[in-house]
Amino acid sequence: MKKFIITSWIACCLAAQGAEYVVAISVDGLGSTYLQTMVAAGKLPHFKQLQAESAGTTNARADYNITITLPNHTSMVTSRRITEPEGHNWTSNTDPEKGVTIHSHKGSYVPGVFDVVHDHGLRTGMWATKTKFSLYQVSYDEAHGAPDAIAPDNGRNKMDCYVYKKSSVDLTDSFLSTMTNQPCQFAFVHFGECDAAGHTHGWGSEAYNAALVVLDNQLGRIMNLIATDPKLKGKTDLIVTADHGGEGNNHGDATKPLDYTIPFYVWGAGVTQGDLYSLNMGTRQSPGEGRPDFAAPKQPVRNGEVGNLALTLLGLPAIPGSMIDAKQDLQVGAVVK
Repeated sequence: MKKFIITSWIACCLAAQGAEYVVAISVDGLGSTYLQTMVAAGKLPHFKQLQAESAGTTNARADYNITITLPNHTSMVTSRRITEPEGHNWTSNTDPEKGVTIHSHKGSYVPGVFDVVHDHGLRTGMWATKTKFSLYQVSYDEAHGAPDAIAPDNGRNKMDCYVYKKSSVDLTDSFLSTMTNQPCQFAFVHFGECDAAGHTHGWGSEAYNAALVVLDNQLGRIMNLIATDPKLKGKTDLIVTADHGGEGNNHGDATKPLDYTIPFYVWGAGVTQGDLYSLNMGTRQSPGEGRPDFAAPKQPVRNGEVGNLALTLLGLPAIPGSMIDAKQDLQVGAVVK
């Protein structure tokens, strides 16, 4: 299998002008302990490079109450907690029933990152390896997306491109083709093989580790495109995180460190290499091995930062009604346009 190694000087030379493009990758079920073991064993060259060149941490957190896939991804999309009145309140982890959206379930419209990017006249897209991610396609389509209140009117369909592929390799092929020919200013990519291997064979099993090696290669392909494509080079930021970790064959206990401890990395244009907590001492606090709730005065870095951080990097305002990074104060060193 071909490896795509991007030399560190390329990443360092990415211009600090703020991003024109942001790619968010969620590696479903990527627990930090398993990631670090494989990196230390020399099995994941692209994750190793990502760690060396990013603003990041292996001590980020999933949602405080729920460590399952679809609710945590909805937090990434909306930058809201899952439960409570201010939450998006999507707790199901199955394919949505026909006609059911995030908004109909909550009883009011729940804006997401796709709203803000689209309403500012930019292209958005999602690539997913699980059918239940159709939740986002239907929630933000022409029938269910909110009217565009920012002139000119770009319509109610907030997602220009939605692709489902079961295989991460096929999914990456589709993603690279689109980003080469008609790139999205915000793109969300979901890889599900580690989660599938964990449920079947166990987190940290040979099958789980083999799936992680495959995903490392897909990460390398995406990093290579960002570093070499004339449209993207020096103009693109990459966010990599996870929805949850896991232990044994499951991840549903939100009180277990192996379930709630996840990585969070930002790599690309204008990003300062370093520990995210050191870069954000005034606003974020490392939780150690703990599990701070949402009332803690200084929050840990959470996967729900994805939506508003992407908007910060693009020079756009926060998601209306959001609560995670609503002040857009998570610092990664990038200069916003």
